[in-house]
Amino acid sequence: MSLRNLTTVWGEKISNNPLQEYPRPQFVRNSYVNLNGLWDYAITKFDVVPSVYDGKIRVPFSPESSLSGVNRCLKAKEYLFYRVFFTLPKTFVKDLVLLNFGAVDSICDVYVNGEPVCHHEGGYNSFSVDITSALRAENNELVVKVRDFTDKYFHTRGKQSTHRGGMWYTPQSGIWQTVWLESVPAQYVSSIRVTPDYDKAQVTVEAECNFDEPITVKVLDGDREIAQGDGKCVVTVAFPNGEFTPWTPENPHLYNLKIISRRDFVESYFGMRKFSCEKVGKYYRLMLNNKPYFHNGLLDQGYYSDGLYTPPSDEAMIFDIQTAKNLGFNMLRKHIKVEPARWYYHCDRLGMLVWQDMPSGGTRQHKLETLYLPFVGLNKIKDSNYWLFSRKQEEGRNQFIDEYTEMLSQLYNCVSIAMWVPFNEGWGQFDANSIAQLTKDLDDTRTVDHASGWHDQGGGDVRSLHVYFKRVRLPRDKNRAVCLTEFGGYSFKDGEHSFNPDATYSYKKFETLEDFNNGVRQLYERDVIDWIDKGLCATVYTQLTDVEDEVNGLLTYDRKVLKIDADMMREINGKVNLHGLEEKR
Repeated sequence: MSLRNLTTVWGEKISNNPLQEYPRPQFVRNSYVNLNGLWDYAITKFDVVPSVYDGKIRVPFSPESSLSGVNRCLKAKEYLFYRVFFTLPKTFVKDLVLLNFGAVDSICDVYVNGEPVCHHEGGYNSFSVDITSALRAENNELVVKVRDFTDKYFHTRGKQSTHRGGMWYTPQSGIWQTVWLESVPAQYVSSIRVTPDYDKAQVTVEAECNFDEPITVKVLDGDREIAQGDGKCVVTVAFPNGEFTPWTPENPHLYNLKIISRRDFVESYFGMRKFSCEKVGKYYRLMLNNKPYFHNGLLDQGYYSDGLYTPPSDEAMIFDIQTAKNLGFNMLRKHIKVEPARWYYHCDRLGMLVWQDMPSGGTRQHKLETLYLPFVGLNKIKDSNYWLFSRKQEEGRNQFIDEYTEMLSQLYNCVSIAMWVPFNEGWGQFDANSIAQLTKDLDDTRTVDHASGWHDQGGGDVRSLHVYFKRVRLPRDKNRAVCLTEFGGYSFKDGEHSFNPDATYSYKKFETLEDFNNGVRQLYERDVIDWIDKGLCATVYTQLTDVEDEVNGLLTYDRKVLKIDADMMREINGKVNLHGLEEKR
């Protein structure tokens, strides 16, 4: 089998210092040293920091990706070591220096000048460590040791597989998001939680601080200050006269925030919006700002042909979001992956709703019960059967909950996230009703799709349907919104831009572009538009881009060819969105 090395236009002009943009737009300081670039790497069989390294790797691309310059898969019994040297500018250091990792897949230990400073598990969440005591005045050595078991154990891994093919993809390991340094005063704000209250025309900022002094919160519209408030840790600021501009995908208006303490200063932003699920007439509907709003979306798995999990540039992230928006979609379901913080920022400012999946884990699936029986209607197996759902290990269940709650916390301030999706198609699913309630306890500002696709447990806000190979039939649900959370999967394979010339995975194949486009049109006319008035609240078409063998994307894997007719897709989505806007209370 001959696999093609497909590059994106951004990967073709990659530099040795990639992704230099500030990585955390939701919590900004002016203190910033980016460590992305060429590091030493070594892959060994021993749990000992090597004296000799194998070569150079371009961080933050995983060694399995072509943009890393390594092109080698890390095996479950191997160790991946990174090393880089850095010197901090004399004007940089205030009191403390924090080392930040956007994400490392999946278990890592961090050393500064030979001193262990951090151990972290979980390949999708960011983490930070105070390295002040380990620093030297001049040259500093940073070493990162990584283990990644992929699908050999219960750890969270999404759709990575050691036996890639079909709907399972090349695994990736190690550092895959930006590594950077910031300096803070001894008394500083470590995080904020921003909650807009649409009905009360106010915003609340909860600041986590290591000091007991008041903070000031300023709300700005652009550069113009419109309101402020003071308090200890929790500050609520009301809009003057209760007037504000709502955030919507059509008008993604953002307000700026300044959080000021006696010694620290950070900036952020927020949008005035409200997500809910309410009964409107005969049906439950997804609501935006107290009005029914149809979520018209695409499945987006966030894989790049040259960077795997890592976008080759900031522009690459913007391109995907803007392409979906230009085609008339208003939502992306981020499928079993967590993106860099800048991706959510671009959704916030461009106006794109996000349904956020939790990456899946668990041991090897029992495919008969969890994957195949749902196709013949047996799709409500109780997920308290941990063995059947590959969740027998209590340690694995606890780790999932820890990583899930950490994800909810880290992404809480992202304006565009409308829906949390903890489980997909039974992959590592367990106690979904309890997880849905946990989600609401931690974040009651968003809706929850507790079990996307199969094995519905009756919880959450959504009755979630995955329909392939047959016509949509819409069930009634007395308490939840009915959503078509996966459908389509139609494919046209562009030979020049296909990753695997010898294999094609999709749910319906077309030999010509004309037939492909006609098929998509007929699908929407048959299974979407007429169902909106009968209770359908959201759709997620599979999918935005091709991913390896899976060629059912509207874009090719390298993003160089848009396979769908743009004018036709906009026309279809115009009808879909019009039906959604016409819904009445």
